[in-house]
Amino acid sequence: MKTLQELKDEFLADGIIDANEVEELEKVLFADGKIDLEEANMLFDINNVVSGKNNAVAWNKLFIRAISSYLLDDENTPGLIDEDEAEWLYSKIKGDGQIDALERELLINLKSNAKNFPPKLEELL
Repeated sequence: MKTLQELKDEFLADGIIDANEVEELEKVLFADGKIDLEEANMLFDINNVVSGKNNAVAWNKLFIRAISSYLLDDENTPGLIDEDEAEWLYSKIKGDGQIDALERELLINLKSNAKNFPPKLEELL
């Protein structure tokens, strides 16, 4: 199995994520059953490069599922977006200077599935 860095390098090489790459990435990301900070950061790095390109539809689903899992399935505040998580997400979304369609979809998903939705994130919608 490839490492996260190897996968990231492959995705960034051509700037598009196809269905096979999504499947491979999903196996690596969920191999241990959870998404950690390094993996979540990597997903945003990839999204910043592939945003607006002709990516596999499965990419959108994986991105939303993985980031939502990182934020809502954590041990400290399950189901909640705590202050640190809200700050992290805000900085990731605003970091490239734009809110793309996938990031907006992520926010809408979080708003409907989290037990709370911090005002800082609400302003992004």
